[in-house]
Amino acid sequence: QVQLAESGGGSVQAGGSLRLSCAASDYTFSGRCASWFRQAPGKEREGVAAILPSTSHLFVADSVKGRFTIAKDNAKDTVYLQMNALKPEDTAMYFCAATMYTLWPCPLSPDEYNYWGQGTQVTVSP
Repeated sequence: QVQLAESGGGSVQAGGSLRLSCAASDYTFSGRCASWFRQAPGKEREGVAAILPSTSHLFVADSVKGRFTIAKDNAKDTVYLQMNALKPEDTAMYFCAATMYTLWPCPLSPDEYNYWGQGTQVTVSP
């Protein structure tokens, strides 16, 4: 059974950094899209960044461009989200997601993803 496990969330002051990790079990990211989404209370789930792990192709939402970076470790089947210059509006539950098939370009729409982690909370205080 495919499992995605996020870690690295927490509380940080504005301007700080966090690195989220997403480790896969019974699944390999290679050749499939892996993405990070976030959802704040009362808001829709938002695509933050996506990567095709077998390549270095990245897709980053405009709202976090220049502050967030997505990266992968193919050997560990792990995807990371490096978040810098965090703002209070980045506060949300962050989810890792992956597709069953290869898609190009990697979408930032949650409907395209087949596997999801449980999420990790990120809270940014002013």
